[in-house]
Amino acid sequence: MKKTVKTIISLVLVFVLGASLMACGKKSEGSGITIAVPNDTTNEARALLLLEELGYITLKEGAGITATVKDIQENPYGITFKEVEAAQLPNVLKDVDYAVINSNYAIEADLNPVTDALAIEGSSSAYSNILAVKEGLESSDAVKALVAALESQKVADYIAEEYQGAVVSVVENPTDGFDASVDYDKLSGVTISVAASPTPHAEILKVAQEILAEKNITLKIVEYTDYVQPNNVVESDELDANYFQHGPYLDDFNKENGTHIVSAAAIHVEPIGIYGGKQTSLDAIQ
Repeated sequence: MKKTVKTIISLVLVFVLGASLMACGKKSEGSGITIAVPNDTTNEARALLLLEELGYITLKEGAGITATVKDIQENPYGITFKEVEAAQLPNVLKDVDYAVINSNYAIEADLNPVTDALAIEGSSSAYSNILAVKEGLESSDAVKALVAALESQKVADYIAEEYQGAVVSVVENPTDGFDASVDYDKLSGVTISVAASPTPHAEILKVAQEILAEKNITLKIVEYTDYVQPNNVVESDELDANYFQHGPYLDDFNKENGTHIVSAAAIHVEPIGIYGGKQTSLDAIQ
């Protein structure tokens, strides 16, 4: 009898230990995964919201467009997050399992958001990229002329043909490129300067540049690769406008830096996506 009891106990212990080891093994399959995300507040939130939508994390209640990794409430797959400057994400992609990258930086790195992203957010107009100017200048003829050029059918067609869905125009009623309320004769010979990121903003501005040239208006495009200087040069009146950011980022920038920059028009949206580095599919997370 004692021998039988010992045998039963031994079998139970073996079963429990085996089940425990299996559970640990299952958990470890998703551990060790590293995902790089943008380190600026609003784009980090976009990355985390995308991952939450995919079911990999749960954010604290109320965490929205300013969420950071500190707002992660549940991380069932033991993901490690690496916060990286947005422009550097393509460069660190090879060193991490995945990276969530803004489309403009993905395109610059020869990544196609439509075909290369393993998952991509919807084209939410909440993150429309805007033409931004110093507060009080949004109604000036120069800015209105630039807005009309950017809201033209020519620009909308360029965005659709050039980016094939990686960048999407949000202009509902494209113009012929000109604003009837603007006195173009008075603007003749004027130079309008705009700070922009290289892709796609500077490329899109070159189309607007051609339209403005028809009225003898020069559009000077100054390229920047970071998210800080373009706002600083507009705030200091060094340049007239910038075109590189979405509204939520600008709102956060103004709040953090005491700047006075406003949106003059929403032009396009760039969905943010998750790209594989060491991994080729999202299956490795689970």
